[in-house]
Amino acid sequence: MIKKILIVCSILFAFQYLVLGQTENVKPLAIGEIRTLKSKILNEDRVLNIYLPQGFDKTKSYPVIYLLDGSMNEDIIHVSGLVQFFNLMYAMPETIIVGIANIDRKRDFTFETGLKDFKEEFPMAGHSDKFISFLEKELLPYIGSQYKTTDKYLFGQSLGGLLATEILLKKPEMFNNYFIISPSLWWGDQILLKDAPALLSKAPDTKKFIYVSVGKDEHPVMVKDAGSLYDVLKKAGKKNWTVEYKMMETDNHATILHRSLYDGLVKLFPYQEPKK
Repeated sequence: MIKKILIVCSILFAFQYLVLGQTENVKPLAIGEIRTLKSKILNEDRVLNIYLPQGFDKTKSYPVIYLLDGSMNEDIIHVSGLVQFFNLMYAMPETIIVGIANIDRKRDFTFETGLKDFKEEFPMAGHSDKFISFLEKELLPYIGSQYKTTDKYLFGQSLGGLLATEILLKKPEMFNNYFIISPSLWWGDQILLKDAPALLSKAPDTKKFIYVSVGKDEHPVMVKDAGSLYDVLKKAGKKNWTVEYKMMETDNHATILHRSLYDGLVKLFPYQEPKK
């Protein structure tokens, strides 16, 4: 009996030693860094989830994607994986991603409508002017001071797509490339869409890539508005703007983002066979 107990104890001790030995080799899997930017404009701290390319070199310059809905439980992880895949398999240059974590996306991504029913249903909404000011005057300069950067991208879906559209129409030079996915242009009874031709007439005709998409299985209003945005952008007559549109045949509002970003990036960075 004593012999059996000693054997069992020896096995347990060996197993514990093996486990302890293995844990010594465990370390965090890091794909970037988390920074907190204290915003005077918003009067709050904003968390930035930042993806850095493998082999990141602080002496080199990189394009930057500014990702709305960039919280850890939102889009930063899968968008980072998508970009890393395009670095490996396509002609996309290594790129930094700045995921802007949300606090109140209805407050930040929507503009004041002046409509009583919107105010009653969404009492905290309507402050995109402050958030855009935060992006322009605090976030972009901060990222520019921390990293060497080149082209700037803005990725936004749903209310984020509404915000991306507002920036494109009102402050187009903030970014070089806009990915506008399923934009909630119904906000404010489509007032942004109605104002688009007049706003676009004032926009400079500098080089820009704009990708708009919507899912075929989304609400008919979403589908119609996305198509209307594409039409008004094409009719603006900007010779240096490349405007692309895609109806995602098998997607709805919940599934569209990843596949749309893939489709849009392919248009910018088509696959090239490796040189032999």
